[in-house]
Amino acid sequence: MPEVPKINPNHKRRVPKQKDLTRITQKVRKEVLRRSEGKCERCGRTVAYCFEMSHLEQASQLGSGSDPANIALLCGPSVNSGTCHHFADKTKKGREWRKQKKRELEGYYERQNH
Repeated sequence: MPEVPKINPNHKRRVPKQKDLTRITQKVRKEVLRRSEGKCERCGRTVAYCFEMSHLEQASQLGSGSDPANIALLCGPSVNSGTCHHFADKTKKGREWRKQKKRELEGYYERQNH
């Protein structure tokens, strides 16, 4: 029988996978929860079926999950119409809102750093 090559569990990929670039980090999750005070960042709702972290620049477009200015806390789930996450992901006005929110958050973090 031919010898099977061993798998090295410590091997680091030269080029990270997309999911590793866009995955929302724990540090960002904590910052977004602090910033939003546990409220939907679009409608201000404090009670919802669930709250979800949403990429403002979509993960499919390589939106970073390690940048808190790219993540918003929205009421969800995104598959239910009538929720803010669904609005942001599935409507033209929602896509415009995401761009505006991202600019707003970039300004917020710019002021925080100065």
